[in-house]
Amino acid sequence: MGKLEGKVALITGAGNGIGYSQALLFAQEGASVIATDVDTAAGEKLIREIQKKNGKTMFFKHDVAREEDWSEIIAKVTKAHGKLDILVNNAGILIQKDLENTSAKEWEKVFEVNAKGPFLGCKYVAGAMRKAGGGSIINILSIGGPSAAAYEASKGAVQLLTKAAAIDYAKDNIRVNSIYPGLIETSMTEEIFKDRVQRNYFVSKILLGRAGLPIEVAKAVLFLASDDASYMTGSELVVDGGYITE
Repeated sequence: MGKLEGKVALITGAGNGIGYSQALLFAQEGASVIATDVDTAAGEKLIREIQKKNGKTMFFKHDVAREEDWSEIIAKVTKAHGKLDILVNNAGILIQKDLENTSAKEWEKVFEVNAKGPFLGCKYVAGAMRKAGGGSIINILSIGGPSAAAYEASKGAVQLLTKAAAIDYAKDNIRVNSIYPGLIETSMTEEIFKDRVQRNYFVSKILLGRAGLPIEVAKAVLFLASDDASYMTGSELVVDGGYITE
């Protein structure tokens, strides 16, 4: 307990799934959690849950592909807290189509959220983190999978964005790392879990013999956000139950 005491953490896509678990865990560990999402109802539910446990939190409706949203939210956070210590670029969308069946519009939409969003996040939090004397940025990527060409390509872009940001921000004591979740039980993967044959196929490839839980990813994100990972930047942390070893 208390790994993030006194820290201010912004988590995008915090209304559901992995982001929801991150927000609850970060609040439990003492952070002031700035939760953002396009889903206002989900965000308000999260805020109530954190406040029930006496956690410190704020919620903003946030389209991560809009520069104006980033600029306004960072200004409000720094006005309220005087600093920003942690950013988790968690927001993302999935279109489960292979390359040939993905339209140009679908491709662009996925890249707007999954690649442009983290780019803007890394860009706009830098000033606030410098004023705080440093910070930690964590980008949520993916180990990969079939029939999701735009999604996987967008995550590949963020893989190299993470490396570039780590190089650019090292002099400012801003660490930039990435997490690679495997098959995790969330609303994003519910179509896989509905299809018993598909689910059993994926689970059969996982050494631990089961899908992961959002909290298991959240705990890895907590590690990278905390001072426990003070000597890590540009690193890639895989949380997949052993899937990629197959």
